Amino acid sequence: MSQLSFKGHTVIVTGAGGGLGKTYSLLYASRGANVVVNDVSQAAAQKVVDQITQAGGKAVVNTSSVTDGEAVVKTALDAFGGVTILINNAGILRDKGFRNMTDQEFDQVLQVHLKGAYSCTKAVWGIFRKQKFGRIVNTSSAAGLYGNFGQANYSAAKMGLVAFTKTLAREGAKYNINATAIAPIAASPMTETVMPPELLKHIQPEFIAPFVAAVTHPDGPDANGKVFELGAGYVAEIRWERSKGAIFKTDASFTPSAVKEKWSVITDFSNPDYPQSVTDFDHEAVLETARKLPPNPQSTPEVRFDSKTVIITGAGQGLGRAYALMYGRLGANVVVNDVSEKGANAVVDEIIKAGGKAVAAVSSAEDGDAIVKVALEKFGGVHVLIANAGILRDKSFAAMTEPEWDAVLAVHLRGTYKCAKAVWPIFLKQKYGRIVTTASQVGIYGNFGQANYSTAKAAILGMTRSLAIEGKKYGIIANTIAPSAGTAMTSTVWPQEMVNAFKPDYIAPIVGFLSSEANTETSGKLFEIMGGWAAQTRWQRAGGHGFPVNKPLTPEAVISKWDIITNFDDGRATHPSTTQESFQQLAENFSNVENSDPYADPEDSELVAKAKKNVPESVEFSYADKDVILYNLSIGATEKERQWTFEGDEEFSALPTFGVIPQFQASGGISLDWLPNYNPAKLLHGEQYLAIKAPIPTSGNLVNEARIVEVLDKGKAAAVTSVVETKDKDTGKVIFENQSTVFIRGAGGFGGKRAGKDRGAATAANTPPQRKPDAVVEEKTLSQQAALYRLNGDLNPLHILPEFAAVGGFDKPILHGLCFFGFAGKHVFKSFGPYKDVKARFAGVVYPGETLVTEMWKEGNKVIFTTKVKERGTTVLAAAGATLVDPTGSVKAKL
Repeated sequence: MSQLSFKGHTVIVTGAGGGLGKTYSLLYASRGANVVVNDVSQAAAQKVVDQITQAGGKAVVNTSSVTDGEAVVKTALDAFGGVTILINNAGILRDKGFRNMTDQEFDQVLQVHLKGAYSCTKAVWGIFRKQKFGRIVNTSSAAGLYGNFGQANYSAAKMGLVAFTKTLAREGAKYNINATAIAPIAASPMTETVMPPELLKHIQPEFIAPFVAAVTHPDGPDANGKVFELGAGYVAEIRWERSKGAIFKTDASFTPSAVKEKWSVITDFSNPDYPQSVTDFDHEAVLETARKLPPNPQSTPEVRFDSKTVIITGAGQGLGRAYALMYGRLGANVVVNDVSEKGANAVVDEIIKAGGKAVAAVSSAEDGDAIVKVALEKFGGVHVLIANAGILRDKSFAAMTEPEWDAVLAVHLRGTYKCAKAVWPIFLKQKYGRIVTTASQVGIYGNFGQANYSTAKAAILGMTRSLAIEGKKYGIIANTIAPSAGTAMTSTVWPQEMVNAFKPDYIAPIVGFLSSEANTETSGKLFEIMGGWAAQTRWQRAGGHGFPVNKPLTPEAVISKWDIITNFDDGRATHPSTTQESFQQLAENFSNVENSDPYADPEDSELVAKAKKNVPESVEFSYADKDVILYNLSIGATEKERQWTFEGDEEFSALPTFGVIPQFQASGGISLDWLPNYNPAKLLHGEQYLAIKAPIPTSGNLVNEARIVEVLDKGKAAAVTSVVETKDKDTGKVIFENQSTVFIRGAGGFGGKRAGKDRGAATAANTPPQRKPDAVVEEKTLSQQAALYRLNGDLNPLHILPEFAAVGGFDKPILHGLCFFGFAGKHVFKSFGPYKDVKARFAGVVYPGETLVTEMWKEGNKVIFTTKVKERGTTVLAAAGATLVDPTGSVKAKL
């Protein structure tokens, strides 16, 4: 493809004085963008700007804190009059074991990563909406996705950015604002403090920047709301995968003991779902199923909490109250925390009246020390923390105020942190503890109008996963739930009938099991819970693509492999659950070194290796409307099909197999006289593969570049496959790729390899299925068909002079192989619509005037076909297939 240009764009890169930010800035500037280089270090930022301007680019320094987004954006507006792209890259590390982490170290990391991303995004949002264009990249991390030892603060911030991105993607879509999250691993001043030099040399930021450029270009691939892991030349998309889960009868038998009995069902991923939003769930069906179930079977012994002290935040009503009552019934000492003294005391009274033990702790969840002090004074210890307190301040991102952002982050995230911090030394000392934190489906999938809430909830998940890692050897288990229940909080956004149906009581039993002694293994996991249904949710990573590490990566190369980077269905997907597992596949790409010649093969004989080094000169090909019409006519288009035969038709176009015409002279010009006993009269066209890489122009100036791809020694014959890339002369954009295989009888025995390599669709067997064809097209060729087709450029006398045909052993002139290849391609096009590529093996000859019969079978995204001559019953095209542009059939040729 042609090189992506960012001319006319202004890009803000935060934290751009070194590492990734510097690399982003240099790449964007080299592609024509105006760049705002933000960094708190004036000297570092100026150095990057100087490097850009000395190379002829445009850049300015901004030294504002990222928490002052307005000041950062003002620099862009003052210097360049606008802004189109924001890269939220600024970050700091304050790594410390959770036991020793200070509030300041927690707050500083959240401030730079989360508040900084919020502030800068908020400052550009109105501009992006007004101009109906904007691209945002937020920088997450494997530590955020999976948790990491000593990084509870960093993990929280980085996971929060994932949900922030997903919510921005939803709110920005109608304004052509796209947001993407990346979890990169790259050498930088930040990672240099925690990674060894031998590792850093493999993870250069130059392998990250091209991806970011690709997804932020107006013509880039669709990455809106998506998350990618990348580093060391490896790139893969990740998405959420959810188990089918288990459904419980929502009566008195729905207890933690019932949950224990069905736990293996909840965590069974044998038939998973891949939800994209909070609405991807049939809650009514779950409720109906739950009602019809028999009472839930119970595990033995019963799951109980005798002698255990449980702290529940936000327990004055809703979910917290339901939890408190359950724990009270099951023998626990319950600490009921709430900011409402009335609410907390009412729940305490309920528990005591039912024969339980409870005490109120009236304070904000942010005062975790005070809450724990109540537990210690009243009950002498604490064993379980249920971090449940929360508030809503829903508002579209455009209308959201900074206080609304801060308040939600404070209660949900900082409150959870402070309570966990307060119980942590106790749990460590007694080598036992259970923590259940509260995320939300909104935190998993994002949601319109809840950028603050979704960010806070996802951040809680990231932090909890780090706590699970740090607590493992001390018997501390930490998990996160994403519950949906009718509460005072959800009643502000849910219809009343839904509030009534999804009782908080239906969440409590799952929380009970997770926080019990009965749970000895499940830690660091995420569970969605609603109306008697519970399921586990985890990451799934596409197999991805590894680019060669000895070759500069480009945005164009990233785009060329997009289908592989985002393919979850090719059997290569994985489920990393730790930073170590995540890094493993990246590390495997360290040794991915590409030979400087993409067509070199270590199995080639010396003869073949030398021949491959002979690169023919490129061959130009110019054509106009009349050449397109001639081709279409020569493969059977009629005067009634004016979209193919009249240049004035509004749908005028070339038939897809026109792609074999521009390359013909280039492929035919490859020298084969280096083969032993080479005789051009003994050459047979064996197979043809055509890939259509771009819309086909109806006129143009093209350039064809040919190379030898593969040479096989068949003993008495040689098989030579060449490739021709056909590019637009002006832009360099690839329009067609042709692979042609010819057999030369008598030219084998040179010691070459005998078996070819799999080249995907170009070598596919395309075996027809054992059933009737889905479509059959019969078409009679003209007696003058060969005389007409040869005007496309193949002037071989074999197709026009009887005496030449006789030399070849034919009774009369035969039709060009690429001619009846075109007929068959037209049959597929008319029957099933446009295709990306088409391939066939030439299995027989066709005489002008004979009738072609193409039988076609649709198999997924492919049409497998065979073409025969009706009069002789002879197969002339075999192993043939075409990959459809749209397998659903919604895109058809306009006939």
